[in-house]
Amino acid sequence: SYYTHRVIEDPEWSLATVPHLTELCLQHIVHNFEKNPILDCLLPEHQRKVLDRLSTGLPLAVTANLISDEDYWKRCCTDRWQVCDISNYGDSWKRMFFEHHLENVLKCFIPNTTDPNQVLELIPLCKDYVWKLEVDQFLPPVKVDQKEERDDVSDTGSDFGLGEVSVHHYDLGDLITALPHLEELHLTYGVKDCGMNFEWNLFNFTHQDCCNLAVAVKMCHNLKVFKLTRSKVDDDKSRLLVRNLLDHPCLVELNLSHNLIRDKGARAVGKLISRSRLETLDLCNNQIRHLGAQALAQALAENSTLTSLNLRLNCVEDEGGEAIGRALLTNTTLKSIHLGSNNLSEPTATLFSQVLAQNTTLTSINFSCNHLGLDGGKQLLDGLVDNKALTEFDLRLAEVGQETEYLIHQIVWANREAARLGSLQHPPTKPL
Repeated sequence: SYYTHRVIEDPEWSLATVPHLTELCLQHIVHNFEKNPILDCLLPEHQRKVLDRLSTGLPLAVTANLISDEDYWKRCCTDRWQVCDISNYGDSWKRMFFEHHLENVLKCFIPNTTDPNQVLELIPLCKDYVWKLEVDQFLPPVKVDQKEERDDVSDTGSDFGLGEVSVHHYDLGDLITALPHLEELHLTYGVKDCGMNFEWNLFNFTHQDCCNLAVAVKMCHNLKVFKLTRSKVDDDKSRLLVRNLLDHPCLVELNLSHNLIRDKGARAVGKLISRSRLETLDLCNNQIRHLGAQALAQALAENSTLTSLNLRLNCVEDEGGEAIGRALLTNTTLKSIHLGSNNLSEPTATLFSQVLAQNTTLTSINFSCNHLGLDGGKQLLDGLVDNKALTEFDLRLAEVGQETEYLIHQIVWANREAARLGSLQHPPTKPL
């Protein structure tokens, strides 16, 4: 038989048709987008194709103020972070990306080592997309090796001892005052995952840090929520912060929990209650005793904005508890109060029985982990008989007795069910 042999000159030749010129142009735009970003002048369907093909690793200087497409920023987020919940970011992928990115830069910033321009250059790129910052780590400056430090001291003839190296953290002033939409600031001055390198000075919120932060927060006129937790904030630092927050035009929530605030600091916060629009105050796990609680109570008695107060894990004792109770006899705005683990006993329960009988605003009280006693529990039950407002009453480990706790629970449950039925019959109207 006769066989015909054909030699294919181009091994890559195929029957596939040549791409359309439009497709070739779009490919060229995508491949050269970093050097020559072309987007707005394209037709909508062509913009879609370009955005779907763009790399998420393009410089932010190119993409930040040019690309508003949410699908592109969704890809940027999911490529960098495993967990992405945009419900906390106004349902905006772009906002989530820039807030997360800026937070990561701040968490990794090392004073005297990292170039400050790494932060400052981000401001024009992210300032329109940052509403909230949550920074739970601030790194201190790199500690100079002890041997090198001794050599430096001997060479210079310095009279200063070792360990005088600055331990101040990054100053947020230039950054947060340049973010016009910033409404929430959550900070913790400490180091995460330090492992075997743990040292107490890694968790040192210095006086200079406090001064810088206080000035910066004062200049954030749109700030609504300020949280500074687990940062060893003592009386002096809390007073400095409060001094700069007095008469703040927008602040509605302050959280200074898990710090070292004592009575003097609490008195300063009491002054802030009187000279602000605070609605939520959290001073959980500090060192506030009865004098500080009395100062807070005095402010509370005259206040008309605060709706939630958390004093859990302090030691206000009965003198402080009674003062707060007397304030609630006249206060008509507070809805929730947490006095758990404050070494309270029967005298506080006695006064709060009057509060329960008269106050029609309080919906939640927490007395857990106190020593109210059987008689104290009975008095609370007596005061609660005609109360229709309270829907939460935590008496766990308060030593009020099982029967009393059960009867109180029944009344509170009935109030809660009535409130639920009422909300179904008269649903709240949404603002236009």
